[in-house]
Amino acid sequence: MKSFLKTVLLFLVILVSQTTNAQVDTSHKISPLTFEASYVGDVVNNFSGGIKKGSAYLGMANFKILLNTKDAGLWSGGELLINGANTHGGTPSASLSGDFQVASNLEAGNLTYLHEFYYKQNAGNFTFIAGLQDLCSEFVSSENAGLFLNSSFGVHSSISSNLPVPIFPLTSLGMQIHYHFSEKLTAKIAIFDGLPDDFEINPHNISWRLSGDDGYLLFTEISLNNLIKNSISTFKIGYYYHNSHKVAISNENKTVSMPENYGAYLVIDHQIVKKENGKEISVFSQFSISPKSINDNWYYAGLGCNYKGLFNKRCDDILGFAIAHAGFKNRIHSHETTLEMEYKAHINNKIFIQPGCQYIINPSGTDENLDNALLATLRIGLNF
Repeated sequence: MKSFLKTVLLFLVILVSQTTNAQVDTSHKISPLTFEASYVGDVVNNFSGGIKKGSAYLGMANFKILLNTKDAGLWSGGELLINGANTHGGTPSASLSGDFQVASNLEAGNLTYLHEFYYKQNAGNFTFIAGLQDLCSEFVSSENAGLFLNSSFGVHSSISSNLPVPIFPLTSLGMQIHYHFSEKLTAKIAIFDGLPDDFEINPHNISWRLSGDDGYLLFTEISLNNLIKNSISTFKIGYYYHNSHKVAISNENKTVSMPENYGAYLVIDHQIVKKENGKEISVFSQFSISPKSINDNWYYAGLGCNYKGLFNKRCDDILGFAIAHAGFKNRIHSHETTLEMEYKAHINNKIFIQPGCQYIINPSGTDENLDNALLATLRIGLNF
């Protein structure tokens, strides 16, 4: 794998050299490489309930390199993305609030790893993607839910807790095909490695092994856009399936066969108000369900509302309120419900601050009966 990475880096160097030496007007030249860096940090304080009171800080740094094949003087429609990440700091859900859905979507422990490494090709109505991928980039996600910190507003808890899905922090190899019937209708299908190697044996996510014992994970999704006249809306309906796979139990020195699993989900984003002065009101809803007979967290439901431009002189700021509900069959409580409120203030186009709070009813991430938890959060984001 190290030799493979060296080959890719050499390929990038050759492309940069080729475009540098090309006989073109440098005043109109577009670089084939785009570099992006970002940092997000959360300060979390649990004021009451949960496991214990206390504070934690956690953060994530990302560095991305994007190669555009057309700008490199090659073929059109191709992109190569390399995305490296570092996560660090505390674990507020595991050590403070004790919630199941995970209050901060940055919580991952201390890792330095390759998050994404894939090639994307657009060809007519088709899009092909192959490589190391994050499921959230193309499936399940809601644009309006992206304001909120609770992890369930990304990939629903009933999906992420029941299957080894390729999401933050552990992504996996996969292939996707999208077909764009029109601007309003897109169909997607993807297949992923059914059991990516965890960080204990693959600490930087650069050593990938495919095995028949891992099985495969299949996702399909239909996306309908802007069906309502003069309104921005997205309607997604999806189905996923994981065939039987084997999991090694290291402390017992044996292998256990896991049964096949599947489920369906629905995501709706809709803009209900848009004024000429920039004020917008948008809503979203999420729902997913899986077989109750083989899944503890067998359903999830979420909804929320965002108000952009609450103050006249801060038209880019967003105020949001949302609810995430995870339904169980075998927990001490029959469910966990999180109420979350966030206010995202853009200082400029590179810096934002986001104070918020979460009230977690029936924290269900442990085997104990925990009191309702109240968390205050402050997120700071930097883009370079």
